[in-house]
Amino acid sequence: MSACNTLAFIGILVLASYVAHATDPTQLQDFCVGINDPNGAVFVNGLFCKNPLEAKPEDFFFEGLNIPGSTINRVGANVTLVSAAQLPGLNTLGISIARIDFAPFGGLNPPHFHPRATEILTVIEGTLYVGFVTSNMPNDGNKFFERLLKPGDVFVFPQGLIHFQLNVGKTPAVAFAALSSQNPGVTTIANAVFGAKPPISVDVLSKAFQLDPVVVKHLQSLFWMSP
Repeated sequence: MSACNTLAFIGILVLASYVAHATDPTQLQDFCVGINDPNGAVFVNGLFCKNPLEAKPEDFFFEGLNIPGSTINRVGANVTLVSAAQLPGLNTLGISIARIDFAPFGGLNPPHFHPRATEILTVIEGTLYVGFVTSNMPNDGNKFFERLLKPGDVFVFPQGLIHFQLNVGKTPAVAFAALSSQNPGVTTIANAVFGAKPPISVDVLSKAFQLDPVVVKHLQSLFWMSP
């Protein structure tokens, strides 16, 4: 290879490297409205950083995931999330963890998705029926992946895809989930659709879900909550 070709090749590599690193970082919240006055800023796509010289072991420590969360609610499940909000040392590391408790036979972490994270779930106790659905495919379909999990089993839910976990056993169930974001976010489908404030138009929902408007109004009147 001639000297000119070598220099051209190196130039292309440098340019490609620049382009690859010039893209925007993945967002860490639903939106970040730009502001020119730093005194009026609330956060900057994450958290402001503490001076490393002032960091303490407590910044990297969290206790309590051994304590079961209350499952006395409509869905019979409880999620205890440990993200950068609860554990400051996670900031900029791109990971978080959650404990999920399920009430016996029927405890449900309802259909939801994480806009900013892939989830890997490990069952510790009980038997869970889990699954996720793909985005719209070329043939206008959505493929459903399901599995029955027992203690020690692991299942992955790709980022942004709707998924759920259901306790099908007669005893309480416990699972731990690792997520690939310090602030994974969560959108629970039923809550978002029927519990939005102000409410989404009944005309929109009745047509979208092929439901009688009376049914839509009833669903909107319920108290929606995340586990």
